[in-house]
Amino acid sequence: MNFAIRFASAFAVAALAQAAFAQASAPASRAAVKAETKAAGKAGTLTPAGEGAAPAEKSTAKSTRTRAERKAETLQARREGKLAPPGSQPDYPKAFKGTQSRAERKAETRAAVKARQTVPAGEGPGASGK
Repeated sequence: MNFAIRFASAFAVAALAQAAFAQASAPASRAAVKAETKAAGKAGTLTPAGEGAAPAEKSTAKSTRTRAERKAETLQARREGKLAPPGSQPDYPKAFKGTQSRAERKAETRAAVKARQTVPAGEGPGASGK
């Protein structure tokens, strides 16, 4: 009899606790979520779409030059041809041009395979394994 009373009381406590936690973690309404998103957008704290990083904090540092000085400097650089064209890419090194023809490279590789001088697949320096 004592066991049945203890079991019933434990069950009642567990059921009431579960109901209390369910009420505490109720999802926010659609309107509340929209309001939070709008506020975050105005504050500039929304993460951009895609795989971009979170927005950086805005700098509070002041420039030492005026806008007119910066514009004059840019115009002078444009006149002298020192500005890079818009959308230009950095100078990447040119593709390596080998000294052997494709047929020579293939023949050399076949000879190395025949002489068992190549590293078997899956056993190279970057291979994950045992």
